This record gives sequence, structure tokens and C-alpha cells, in this order.
Amino acid sequence: MSQIQEFNDYRAKMNDVILGKQNKVIGRLFNLDTNTYAEGALSTRTKEMLGLVASMVLRCDDCIKYHLGKSYEQGITTEEMYEIFAVANIVGGTIVIPHTRRAAEYWEELIAQG
Repeated sequence: MSQIQEFNDYRAKMNDVILGKQNKVIGRLFNLDTNTYAEGALSTRTKEMLGLVASMVLRCDDCIKYHLGKSYEQGITTEEMYEIFAVANIVGGTIVIPHTRRAAEYWEELIAQG
């Protein structure tokens, strides 16, 4: 199983478990997250790029994978992706380099899957 499928399956499974508990605060937080990335004054494409940079700077590998997948869906090119990586590294510093390696690996897999 590809790391993309494994990540998406696990995320979906655990989101179902978490949301199935009907916790009002968690439900509202998930809803807020969904609505934050909806089309608005900024396009969903731009918001995904912002989310990816923030996730890289915060060094959240699950968040990075999520935003890489969404960025791919939004039609972001490899050239654009490497500029996103550059912004994340200049803002976050060299501590972001290991996350960039894993992000590049995941991006290559997304591209290969077409």
C-alpha cells in the first residue's frame, strides 16, 4: 500500500472515530478547519499553499501530507511546490529541512500516482 493510501485511510478512519463521539468542541473545531480552507477572498489554492508553509514551519508531518494532497488536487505544479518549500525553509530555518525531504518524497509519490 502506498504511503498516500495509508495516510488517507488512517486519517479517514480516525476522523470517523473522533467525530463519532459527538464532542461539540471537537466537532466545531473540525468544522472551523473545513470552513477556513473554503473559497473566499483567498482562493482555496492559495489557502492550501499557506497551510502547507505553516505546517512545514510547525513541523507537523501529518499536516504536511494533508496539505500536499490538497495542493496536488488544486493543480499546484512541482515548480510552485519547490517555491513553497523554499518559503517554508526560509521562514522556519534549517530545522525544516528534514520535513522538506519527507514532503518531497510524498510529492513525488503524488505525481507518480497521477
